Amino acid sequence: MESVQKTANRIRRLEVKGARNVAIAALQALKLLAEGTKSKSREEFLLEISGAKDLLFSTRPTEPLMRNGVNWVLLNVKWSEKKRVKDLGRVVSSSTCEFLRSLEISRECIAENGSKRIRDGMVVFTHCRSSTVTHMIRKAKQTGKDFEVICTETRPVFQGRNTAKEMLDLGLKTTLIVDSAARSVMKETDLVIVGADAITSEGNVVNKIGTATIAVLAREARVPFYVVSELLKFDPETLSGEYETIEERGRDEVWKDAPKKLKVRNPAFEVTRRDYIHGIICEEGVVPPHIVVEIMQRKYSWIF
Repeated sequence: MESVQKTANRIRRLEVKGARNVAIAALQALKLLAEGTKSKSREEFLLEISGAKDLLFSTRPTEPLMRNGVNWVLLNVKWSEKKRVKDLGRVVSSSTCEFLRSLEISRECIAENGSKRIRDGMVVFTHCRSSTVTHMIRKAKQTGKDFEVICTETRPVFQGRNTAKEMLDLGLKTTLIVDSAARSVMKETDLVIVGADAITSEGNVVNKIGTATIAVLAREARVPFYVVSELLKFDPETLSGEYETIEERGRDEVWKDAPKKLKVRNPAFEVTRRDYIHGIICEEGVVPPHIVVEIMQRKYSWIF
């Protein structure tokens, strides 16, 4: 369990950032646990893996991709008729590799689908940092398109600065703005693309705080607003009426030496309603947000 505990701590401390990276780290920790387990029976092994799941799930509330990945591995173990612990460990290992391989395939499909939305001469606006968005932009650049990117700094942790560096590394003309300047530059923008941390059953999207404001500004300026995401960021719990949990982080991120009596709020994410989303760019193409559940039932029925 040591590998799982270390990974859980790293996720809690934000040493692992981004939904995709969190999912990968959690699954790799689960694989290490299975390979080094000291369980003596199937029952003991199932309890150990279940305990690891609970520990990983407790780290961050807004991580359905990680939860879906871990659940996929556990389902394969439970469906397996293997009795020997060593064989069950192999099931965990193979299931983990299969899930991570499917994530990589999805990423390539998303990049292929989304890069077509970027045309020569465009100004593309993005918020926060998404490895999937970056990969899509990289794909567009590799096809020979010449365009510009505007990045928000994304307070309070400034993930947008990392995005800006990545864009420069790709050889793209890049502009960094403070978050509150989004409305001022939206009129210069041709396309808005953002990532996602979660997709709800209604087709709403949970992403970094500030995303919903940008969506409203994009509509006001008549600029297309797209979400770039793997479908496995869908949260099945929202089907039964649950709301996606919005994580609130510590006050020190906002103001380290704030007056003690001052109340500081630091919501990390927010919901962007599907009404503001032109489409979700995913492994299935560019789809309307309201049909996500239908696609999930067809493509990933095990999630339900």
